[in-house]
Amino acid sequence: MAVKNIVIYPDPLLRKRSDEVVNIDQTIKKIIEDMKDTMYSAPGIGLAAPQIGENKRIILCDIGEKRDGSELIVLINPEIVESEGVFTFEEGCLSVPGFTEKITRKGKLLVRGWDLAEKEREIEAEDLLAVVFQHEIDHLNGKLFIDHLSHLKKELFKKWMKKQKNNKQN
Repeated sequence: MAVKNIVIYPDPLLRKRSDEVVNIDQTIKKIIEDMKDTMYSAPGIGLAAPQIGENKRIILCDIGEKRDGSELIVLINPEIVESEGVFTFEEGCLSVPGFTEKITRKGKLLVRGWDLAEKEREIEAEDLLAVVFQHEIDHLNGKLFIDHLSHLKKELFKKWMKKQKNNKQN
Protein backbone atom coordinates (compact mmCIF):
# COMPACT_ATOMS: atom_id res chain seq x y z
CA MET A 1 0.00 0.00 0.00
CA ALA A 2 1.76 3.15 1.21
CA VAL A 3 4.13 4.48 3.82
CA LYS A 4 2.44 7.49 5.39
CA ASN A 5 3.97 10.47 7.14
CA ILE A 6 3.86 10.08 10.90
CA VAL A 7 2.00 12.81 12.77
CA ILE A 8 4.49 14.53 15.06
CA TYR A 9 3.84 16.08 18.48
CA PRO A 10 2.47 18.72 19.16
CA ASP A 11 -0.01 18.17 16.28
CA PRO A 12 -3.53 18.54 17.78
CA LEU A 13 -4.72 15.32 16.09
CA LEU A 14 -2.64 13.42 18.66
CA ARG A 15 -4.83 14.90 21.41
CA LYS A 16 -8.19 13.87 19.91
CA ARG A 17 -10.19 10.83 20.98
CA SER A 18 -10.45 8.53 17.97
CA ASP A 19 -13.78 7.44 16.52
CA GLU A 20 -15.06 3.89 16.89
CA VAL A 21 -14.89 1.75 13.76
CA VAL A 22 -18.44 0.64 12.93
CA ASN A 23 -17.74 -1.28 9.74
CA ILE A 24 -14.57 -3.15 8.74
CA ASP A 25 -14.72 -2.25 5.06
CA GLN A 26 -12.13 -1.65 2.34
CA THR A 27 -11.36 1.82 3.69
CA ILE A 28 -10.46 0.37 7.09
CA LYS A 29 -8.44 -2.44 5.49
CA LYS A 30 -6.47 0.14 3.47
CA ILE A 31 -5.77 2.18 6.61
CA ILE A 32 -4.45 -0.97 8.29
CA GLU A 33 -2.21 -1.80 5.30
CA ASP A 34 -0.85 1.76 5.33
CA MET A 35 -0.27 1.52 9.08
CA LYS A 36 1.60 -1.75 8.65
CA ASP A 37 3.82 -0.35 5.88
CA THR A 38 4.48 2.78 7.94
CA MET A 39 5.25 0.96 11.20
CA TYR A 40 7.69 -1.46 9.60
CA SER A 41 9.48 1.26 7.65
CA ALA A 42 9.73 3.63 10.66
CA PRO A 43 10.80 1.20 12.32
CA GLY A 44 8.41 0.84 15.23
CA ILE A 45 6.88 -1.94 17.28
CA GLY A 46 3.43 -0.37 17.50
CA LEU A 47 1.30 2.20 15.75
CA ALA A 48 -2.11 3.78 16.26
CA ALA A 49 -4.22 5.13 13.39
CA PRO A 50 -4.04 8.77 14.61
CA GLN A 51 -0.28 8.61 14.10
CA ILE A 52 -0.86 8.46 10.34
CA GLY A 53 -3.64 11.04 10.43
CA GLU A 54 -6.58 8.63 10.65
CA ASN A 55 -8.99 9.36 13.51
CA LYS A 56 -10.02 5.70 13.91
CA ARG A 57 -9.71 3.30 16.85
CA ILE A 58 -7.18 0.95 15.25
CA ILE A 59 -3.84 -0.23 16.62
CA LEU A 60 -1.25 -2.68 15.49
CA CYS A 61 1.95 -4.04 16.97
CA ASP A 62 4.71 -6.52 16.32
CA ILE A 63 7.22 -7.16 19.08
CA GLY A 64 8.67 -10.22 17.33
CA GLU A 65 12.35 -10.40 16.44
CA LYS A 66 11.75 -11.07 12.73
CA ARG A 67 9.44 -8.10 12.14
CA ASP A 68 8.18 -9.81 9.01
CA GLY A 69 4.48 -9.65 9.82
CA SER A 70 4.30 -13.18 11.23
CA GLU A 71 3.68 -11.80 14.74
CA LEU A 72 1.61 -8.78 13.71
CA ILE A 73 -1.38 -8.05 15.93
CA VAL A 74 -4.16 -5.84 14.55
CA LEU A 75 -6.93 -4.69 16.89
CA ILE A 76 -9.93 -2.58 15.98
CA ASN A 77 -11.77 -0.78 18.79
CA PRO A 78 -9.40 -2.22 21.41
CA GLU A 79 -10.14 -1.90 25.10
CA ILE A 80 -8.37 -2.95 28.25
CA VAL A 81 -10.66 -5.32 30.13
CA GLU A 82 -8.40 -6.24 33.04
CA SER A 83 -5.02 -5.06 34.31
CA GLU A 84 -2.71 -5.82 37.19
CA GLY A 85 0.85 -5.49 38.40
CA VAL A 86 3.47 -3.03 37.24
CA PHE A 87 6.18 -2.99 34.61
CA THR A 88 8.67 -0.23 33.85
CA PHE A 89 10.06 0.19 30.36
CA GLU A 90 12.07 2.80 28.47
CA GLU A 91 9.40 4.09 26.08
CA GLY A 92 9.73 6.12 22.94
CA CYS A 93 7.19 7.12 20.34
CA LEU A 94 7.28 7.59 16.59
CA SER A 95 5.27 10.78 17.13
CA VAL A 96 7.85 12.12 19.60
CA PRO A 97 11.04 11.21 17.73
CA GLY A 98 14.30 11.22 19.63
CA PHE A 99 12.86 11.28 23.16
CA THR A 100 12.65 8.27 25.48
CA GLU A 101 11.90 7.91 29.16
CA LYS A 102 11.17 5.13 31.65
CA ILE A 103 7.42 4.81 32.17
CA THR A 104 5.71 2.54 34.71
CA ARG A 105 2.51 0.91 33.49
CA LYS A 106 0.44 -2.15 34.25
CA GLY A 107 2.43 -5.38 33.81
CA LYS A 108 -0.40 -7.71 32.77
CA LEU A 109 -3.48 -7.00 30.69
CA LEU A 110 -6.46 -8.59 29.08
CA VAL A 111 -7.24 -6.65 25.90
CA ARG A 112 -10.37 -7.09 23.78
CA GLY A 113 -10.92 -5.91 20.22
CA TRP A 114 -11.83 -7.02 16.72
CA ASP A 115 -9.56 -8.44 14.06
CA LEU A 116 -9.71 -7.99 10.29
CA ALA A 117 -11.89 -11.11 9.98
CA GLU A 118 -14.47 -9.29 12.13
CA LYS A 119 -13.94 -11.71 15.00
CA GLU A 120 -13.74 -10.53 18.56
CA ARG A 121 -10.36 -11.35 20.12
CA GLU A 122 -9.13 -11.36 23.66
CA ILE A 123 -5.38 -11.23 24.17
CA GLU A 124 -3.51 -11.69 27.41
CA ALA A 125 -0.41 -9.53 27.43
CA GLU A 126 2.54 -9.21 29.78
CA ASP A 127 5.52 -6.91 30.07
CA LEU A 128 6.55 -5.41 26.69
CA LEU A 129 3.35 -6.42 24.87
CA ALA A 130 1.28 -4.98 27.73
CA VAL A 131 3.26 -1.72 27.48
CA VAL A 132 2.73 -1.52 23.71
CA PHE A 133 -1.02 -2.10 24.05
CA GLN A 134 -1.33 0.59 26.72
CA HIS A 135 0.83 3.02 24.72
CA GLU A 136 -1.18 2.55 21.51
CA ILE A 137 -4.59 2.58 23.23
CA ASP A 138 -3.52 5.82 24.93
CA HIS A 139 -3.04 7.29 21.43
CA LEU A 140 -6.67 6.41 20.63
CA ASN A 141 -7.72 8.40 23.70
CA GLY A 142 -5.63 11.46 22.84
CA LYS A 143 -2.95 10.63 25.36
CA LEU A 144 0.83 10.32 24.87
CA PHE A 145 3.52 8.55 26.86
CA ILE A 146 4.86 11.95 27.93
CA ASP A 147 1.61 12.44 29.86
CA HIS A 148 2.81 9.72 32.24
CA LEU A 149 5.93 11.69 33.19
CA SER A 150 6.39 13.27 36.60
CA HIS A 151 6.12 17.07 36.81
CA LEU A 152 9.91 17.41 36.87
CA LYS A 153 10.38 15.16 33.85
CA LYS A 154 7.63 17.03 31.98
CA GLU A 155 9.60 20.24 32.54
CA LEU A 156 12.74 18.54 31.22
CA PHE A 157 10.74 17.35 28.21
CA LYS A 158 9.55 20.92 27.51
CA LYS A 159 13.15 22.13 27.59
CA TRP A 160 14.15 19.28 25.28
CA MET A 161 11.34 20.22 22.84
CA LYS A 162 12.39 23.87 22.88
CA LYS A 163 15.98 22.84 22.12
CA GLN A 164 14.79 20.62 19.24
CA LYS A 165 12.76 23.49 17.81
CA ASN A 166 15.71 25.90 18.09
CA ASN A 167 18.03 23.38 16.39
CA LYS A 168 15.60 23.08 13.44
CA GLN A 169 15.47 26.86 13.05
CA ASN A 170 19.27 27.19 12.89
